[in-house]
Amino acid sequence: MPKALITGITGQDGSYLAEFLIKQGYEVLGMVRRTSTINFDRIRHFQDRVTLVQGDLLDQVSLLNILEEHKPDEVYNLAAQSFVPTSWTQPVLTGEFTALGVTRILDAVRLVNPKIRFYQASSSEMFGKVREVPQSEATPFYPRSPYGVAKVYGHWITINYRESYDLYACSGILFNHESPRRGLEFVTHKITNAVARIKLGLDSELRLGNLDARRDWGYAPDYVRAMWLMLQQDAPDDYVIATGETHSVQEFCEEAFRFVDLDWREYVVQDERFMRPAEVDMLVGDPTKAGETLGWEPSVTFGDLVRLMVEADIEALKRNARVPHLDYA
Repeated sequence: MPKALITGITGQDGSYLAEFLIKQGYEVLGMVRRTSTINFDRIRHFQDRVTLVQGDLLDQVSLLNILEEHKPDEVYNLAAQSFVPTSWTQPVLTGEFTALGVTRILDAVRLVNPKIRFYQASSSEMFGKVREVPQSEATPFYPRSPYGVAKVYGHWITINYRESYDLYACSGILFNHESPRRGLEFVTHKITNAVARIKLGLDSELRLGNLDARRDWGYAPDYVRAMWLMLQQDAPDDYVIATGETHSVQEFCEEAFRFVDLDWREYVVQDERFMRPAEVDMLVGDPTKAGETLGWEPSVTFGDLVRLMVEADIEALKRNARVPHLDYA
């Protein structure tokens, strides 16, 4: 039975990856930080099937101890300070987790067992002020936030360790990927949750920042499958994972409100508080390499993604708020 360690297992991607690996016959270890309020909601329904271990990307010794004691075959580094707006208010902490944290865990792999296969979660935010459209593995980076800058460091240190120490280390340059497990602070879930609340009479407006920003949005379970595929190849490499389509925040709103038969223009209010200091206007990935080498392709369309998120939020609110039954197409 292969064994995998996932950092960030309680996040959206970590929870879906853990479920996927369990189905593939893996023994799954999940690294969690010791805090007073650990949120296990995303993994609660299968928590008895994973082994949780305490560790921290800020603590090199904890990483060494985990690898020495549990001896994983694969490590998926998904832990990070991953919310872009927070990286502006906490840029140093973002750098410690999202940049230097990658070095700490790579060095732990090098010291304990350089045969471990390593996956690094890179991000489309590294492209930032894009140099070309669409963005591929060869597109130059131009990050536009402390988060994007930290991810560029994590990406390049992974390449450096691969080339310097002959590690099997890959980076997945993942474009935006969403699901009902997405944090409410992210714009997609903020929209679908607000749509559900408005439809159920629990709210009356949705305040957003830049409606023109365009993103390449996919479905998170599709993207964790790509992570696993990267570590099953004969040689390590880096891959863009994306749908190849781009949609604006406004289009996301239109689709979400349309699903519940409402006009988005009657409820959405633009608010300067939600504007970024430096905006990333246009992200769209070229997944050709992933398709040709990994045999990967997305399975969920943009419209289906929006609808399944709205539906999940409506069902969750109905369970928790005792609102009346609602029919929707």
